[in-house]
Amino acid sequence: MKNLLVALAITMISAVTVQAQRVAYVDIEKIMANIPDYKSAQQELDQTAAKWKQEISLEYAKIEEMYRKYQAEQVLLSESSRATREEEIVNQEKQVREMQKLKFGTDGALFKKRQELVKPIQDKVFEVIEKYATERGYDLIFDKSSGVNILFAAPRLDKTQDILKKLGY
Repeated sequence: MKNLLVALAITMISAVTVQAQRVAYVDIEKIMANIPDYKSAQQELDQTAAKWKQEISLEYAKIEEMYRKYQAEQVLLSESSRATREEEIVNQEKQVREMQKLKFGTDGALFKKRQELVKPIQDKVFEVIEKYATERGYDLIFDKSSGVNILFAAPRLDKTQDILKKLGY
């Protein structure tokens, strides 16, 4: 009986604690899509990425041409000439892969450019969200667009428009 009363008391305290938390959510993707600076930064990143992809594709096309030429001339080449040409092709491929890594790798130029262009905007948005949560007394604010498994959220908990207004959009 005593265990039952303790369990009941803990359940009631937990229910009151959970009920006391204020929760809301925002759609960061929607917020960012409404910020002109973010749109232009994203366009610049897309253009840069497309330009670099094209450069890399051209380099791979050169390698393919080197390989086709090598295959056509292979029977006429001496053993040492074949080895030299194969090494040239392999080295060229390594260089292009390295260039690809430097541009698109996890710490590559595109990542750094994204940090330079987008991070200040994201920081501003997160700062506004944090200030909003503090002013309004929210304990948790979720990002609806981040893939968090929110199975249901009442529209009254969506504070995306409030954040956009605070950002001036």
